[in-house]
Amino acid sequence: MTSKSIATDVKITDDSLTVTLSDGRDLSVPISWYPRLSRAKQEDREIWEFNGGGHGIYWSEIDEDISVENLIFGQPSGESASSFSRWKEWYDNKA
Repeated sequence: MTSKSIATDVKITDDSLTVTLSDGRDLSVPISWYPRLSRAKQEDREIWEFNGGGHGIYWSEIDEDISVENLIFGQPSGESASSFSRWKEWYDNKA
């Protein structure tokens, strides 16, 4: 990945995650690729920040981190079912 491949904007709907890159591309993937984003409340999905100088996106309210590289290569979340189950319990019980 080159330094040109950094995220400049993020949009999330109930169906998709769309990331705009500095080279002009828009990458759109099904939100179902990322179960934490899919399961989270919309207001929590909207609280994100770039990390690594735009090479990643982090959602602090969801504890989700997605790299631009994984988006470019079409790589969905690799989270295990047991990890996601623990996350759901944490998310559902957080204040």
